[in-house]
Formats: sequence, C-alpha cells, structure tokens
Amino acid sequence: MNIDFTNVPKHYAPRTHEKMQEVLMDPQGIGPAFHYYMIRGGVEQKNITIWEPGTVSGEYIKTYGHYHIGKLDENYWFIYGQGIVLLQKLATDDKGEMIADEVVEFKAIPIKQGDTLFIPAGYGHLAVNTGDTYLVTADDSPVDFEEKDPTSLPGHANYESVKQMQGFAYYVVEHEGRPALKRNPLYKSIQKEEINGLPIIA
Repeated sequence: MNIDFTNVPKHYAPRTHEKMQEVLMDPQGIGPAFHYYMIRGGVEQKNITIWEPGTVSGEYIKTYGHYHIGKLDENYWFIYGQGIVLLQKLATDDKGEMIADEVVEFKAIPIKQGDTLFIPAGYGHLAVNTGDTYLVTADDSPVDFEEKDPTSLPGHANYESVKQMQGFAYYVVEHEGRPALKRNPLYKSIQKEEINGLPIIA
C-alpha cells in the first residue's frame, strides 16, 4: 500500500462558534466553542462531519450552509443521530447570477440514521442536528486542498449568499420540545415550499 500523506494536516476542519455567528438566528446567543467537525477526504475517502447536539438561543446546531459552484451534485449518508436537511434554490437574474433574497424552492427534509440523500446541483444545503446525540454523516463532495485557508471553507462552494442573508430562508428551532421552522425575515420571497409537516412558528 502506497498512500500520499501530504494533505493529512488539512483533513481536520472544525467550525467555530465565532464563524457560525454570521448565520445564526441570534448571533449573540451562547453556543459551543465548536458547532461541528469535518474530516475532509473528498470523493475517494468521503468527508465525515460530526455535529454537536444542542441549541443556540433555541436554534438547533447546524452547518454553515452553502451553494455549490458549477454543475456539482452531492450524496449524503446519515451514519448516526437524527436531524433535518434544508435545501433551497435561489432565483437568478438575466446574467445567471443568484438573487440572494429570492427563493424559488425550499425543502425541509427530516433524516435519521440509515438514510441517504441526493443534493442536486444548484441547490444550497445545510444540515441540522435535532437529536440529543451527535449527528454524523458521510458525503462525497470534492475537496480543494489548495485553498488559502484549508481549515475553513471548501473552495468548491459559495458561502457569501448565505452569509449575506444570515442563514437560509428558515431557521430550525426547538418549539414545545420538537423541531419547528421560523422564517428568516431577510428573505423577500419563497415561491415553493415543501416542509414535510414541520410547524412554522412566528
């Protein structure tokens, strides 16, 4: 066996509370020092992500969220725990650029251990841990190890639209002990919704 260990120091990528404040419902809320941890192996080895359980001002721990650049789809395998995946597709202008505050389609998909999920190209996505244990996933997203800061944000993804809007069109919050959706008021419109029975609260 002949394995190149060059990129091993770049595999581990935690996401800090400080970074996550950009996309939280309550940026001043108290949360864990690290919200989630990634072991980045790319298409061949897969990427492993582990979420902490809990909430920040009532919002469940989640990933930052991003849109893939180009015609890139992705597969997720849910290894442990339970949660909700949010998918959203933005409207585009006459130049094909995404309009950050106009959502063409939004989906909230409950997931559990053993499930798989296909993320189509063009959809933004994030995953939320709604359980009381770690949420653990594997995915086959490609990884660019040549970026300037290899422990922060993968180079194949667009995070700026998510940052601009302080998250996705809905936040996943704890309501009466169960997950619910709360609208992000920065979004101007949502044309189509598929929320799979989740309550929407004011």
